[in-house]
Amino acid sequence: MNRPSLSPSLLSPRSLHRRLGTTGLVYAALVVILAVSAVLVSTRGASLFTTANTVDLLTRSSLLGFLAVGMTLVILCRSLDLSVGYVAALSTVVAATVMAGDPGRMLLGVGSALGVCALVGLANGLVVTKLRVNPFIATLGMGLVVKGYLDTNFQGPAGEIPAAFQTLGYARLGLLPVSTVVMLVLAVAAVWMLARTRLGHHMYAVGGDAEVARLSGVRVATPVVTAHVLCSVLAGVAGLLLAARFGTGNALVYDSGYELEAIAAVVLGGTYLLGGRGGVAGTIAGVLILATLDTVFNVLAVDPFVKDVLRGTIVIAAVALYARGQSSRAAVRVRFPSGGPPPPEAAPDPPGGGGPRDPEPAVGGAR
Repeated sequence: MNRPSLSPSLLSPRSLHRRLGTTGLVYAALVVILAVSAVLVSTRGASLFTTANTVDLLTRSSLLGFLAVGMTLVILCRSLDLSVGYVAALSTVVAATVMAGDPGRMLLGVGSALGVCALVGLANGLVVTKLRVNPFIATLGMGLVVKGYLDTNFQGPAGEIPAAFQTLGYARLGLLPVSTVVMLVLAVAAVWMLARTRLGHHMYAVGGDAEVARLSGVRVATPVVTAHVLCSVLAGVAGLLLAARFGTGNALVYDSGYELEAIAAVVLGGTYLLGGRGGVAGTIAGVLILATLDTVFNVLAVDPFVKDVLRGTIVIAAVALYARGQSSRAAVRVRFPSGGPPPPEAAPDPPGGGGPRDPEPAVGGAR
């Protein structure tokens, strides 16, 4: 009796991409990276999954996760937001200034910070949709406006965060930081919104083809503006987390390059940069991959330059793999819709013109 053998084609990147899907492929990559990282760390006589390392990994993922979930919504609409780092910095300052160390002003501080961030996102969305400014330019310009305000008015730490609110940055439920729980809850809400609501479906439609969406009755501006508002609000939540950790407002947060890390996590998670394909579930896997790499690099004391090179290489390789899978599927879908041979070409009309040819006989019928 012959045993079935695995064909080499089943193990090829294209075959894996078709069988697992993009999201499944990202989570498979996450498992592989965790396993390889654990082996590398063990060669140094340490363990990757100690309490300190696990908490560090999850804490890193929570901060980046807030930004990446919002960025996913914007990119799905074929837009972009380069102002999230500046918005997070603005959120820390507004929250700390309004709270002023008073526990009774925590809700006011949170509401004020998120409200200001929502206004920035609304401005981004309106500039992109109504003035038709390229999202790259519009959001970069808005970020520079926020940066100018912060640099002019805040030269150092601003305000004070009450001790009760600082628990957001350090409290844990077992090994799970509270900030990670909040991030996962918001991620699940975003997944539900994209899959189950009309707004989510419209985001995919606009990202896929704005003109087709418009002809189908979708108000194209609405999902784009909403995505920008939600992206800025989530950046504000990330700023609140930073403020809780610092205990004060920090206007220099924008120097950390959070917007580029968020885009990298979104792309690594399989969301198409030109919009219309992807999702938040894959983004969370991308966030965990980047957080794992950062934790491992810190444990192994890898040079910062080498760390950036390795992270960039991984992101480029992932995008190349996704693009290869998408192009192969598109080629099969366009050329041979059934997956089989191309249909036969129609016979040319007889010389001399003549009239239309007689119709072909129906299957099983007579002429």
